[in-house]
Amino acid sequence: MYAYIKGQLTQLFPTHVTLETSSGVGYEIQTPNSYRFQKYLDREITIYTSLIVREDAQLLYGFINEEEKEMFLSLIKVTGIGPKSALAILATSTPNEVKRAIENENDAYLTKFPGIGKKTARQIVLDLKGKVQITEEDSETLFAVDDQPSNNERLIKEALLALAALGYSKRELAKVEKVLNKEAFESVDEAVKLGLKTLVS
Repeated sequence: MYAYIKGQLTQLFPTHVTLETSSGVGYEIQTPNSYRFQKYLDREITIYTSLIVREDAQLLYGFINEEEKEMFLSLIKVTGIGPKSALAILATSTPNEVKRAIENENDAYLTKFPGIGKKTARQIVLDLKGKVQITEEDSETLFAVDDQPSNNERLIKEALLALAALGYSKRELAKVEKVLNKEAFESVDEAVKLGLKTLVS
């Protein structure tokens, strides 16, 4: 229904962003990793969207480029994969990384994400192998670094909130926090990526 929405990015939350259009309407958009959009806060941006209607809600999902959106739509067609699991997979992976894991039948890569067990990972491979095309993607856009200097403690706190939103437990987050506190970061996304690397190591 909504291919994309263009407007000013006004708010960032661990699970979603707010995009205000020229008509004054603010859209709440669920995203894989809202902090990828941090560079565009208070700027005009186009977010590629997909509306999913449930019995109890109408949820708008948004992505930083069309490749990410198409990967999301492919994932949610797989039995056992809902929007939350698809967002978790895309939170720290580019579409091409997911596609390579599928084409190489790399179940281990897919099971590192919350909510994805061996059976579900195998189903992803069975359903999507040969149906996804690896393309040239804009990694600079996907993993944009915040231009503004920020407090390291705040970046770590927001990264932990983002990981919690993906479904990681308090015990897992406590492990991550110890590692993150030893590092300095330029963006929340950078902290999130190290947090995920710590969780799967």
